[in-house]
Amino acid sequence: MSNDDLIHNLRTRGHRLTPQRRLVLEALQHGDHHMSADEIAQTITARYPSISVDPTTIYRTLRWLRDVDLVSETSLGQNRMLYALLSNHDHHHLVCEICNVVIEIDPLILEPVRQELDARYGFAARLAHISIFGLCATCRSAQPLPR
Repeated sequence: MSNDDLIHNLRTRGHRLTPQRRLVLEALQHGDHHMSADEIAQTITARYPSISVDPTTIYRTLRWLRDVDLVSETSLGQNRMLYALLSNHDHHHLVCEICNVVIEIDPLILEPVRQELDARYGFAARLAHISIFGLCATCRSAQPLPR
């Protein structure tokens, strides 16, 4: 989604787009991965050295963007929350608990789970952004086999 599309989306829903909100959105758009609040602050400072945005403002803006369904908030096992603009497609991650590698997986893998939850429990699961923790192939092969 382009910056103009994001701004239009927010304005048509009656939201104000302050300069600080614009800066956070821009940083997320230019990031090629999930970003922490610190990385967002660093991106803003790198692009606009004369502008200082308070960390509290960044966190508040990220919570607001999450609440208006423009940003996902997830933990990928690194003791911090990471943020990314929500795209038009679901995406999920496998996160290695040893080396912290993150592998993005095909969202269709979880479709049978969604269908089973609906059939068995009548539950309409929203599986938009999921992280599954475990061991990657490399770390798993390095682990001793259980006896």
